[in-house]
Amino acid sequence: MLHHFAAVAVFLLAGLAVGIAALAVAWVVRPKRPTLLKLSTYECGLPTQGPTWVQFKSGYFLFALLFLVFDVETVFLYPWAVKFKALGLFAFLEMVVFIGILLLGWWYAWKEGAFEWK
Repeated sequence: MLHHFAAVAVFLLAGLAVGIAALAVAWVVRPKRPTLLKLSTYECGLPTQGPTWVQFKSGYFLFALLFLVFDVETVFLYPWAVKFKALGLFAFLEMVVFIGILLLGWWYAWKEGAFEWK
């Protein structure tokens, strides 16, 4: 049974090796002459004035999270829709449950006012 997973292990190790090798080569060939100007904060070409810590409204963060949740839903719905006829009744019922859970989350977000800009 383990020989079935040998190819997966080889690809995993090869992927890790390529990633580590790319980081090592980038570290070796990078310029290593930091100056005060290179270490300063860069904001659109203008020098920073005042504190650079800016607090954002939580509404932006919540809206981004909701977008991600419903965007990921599309990633799962598309392959299911492509193979709809071949999957059968069980896959249809599983997708009904999946969409039901997402609608429950959407209803909860609506109830909590996550879709309103205040």
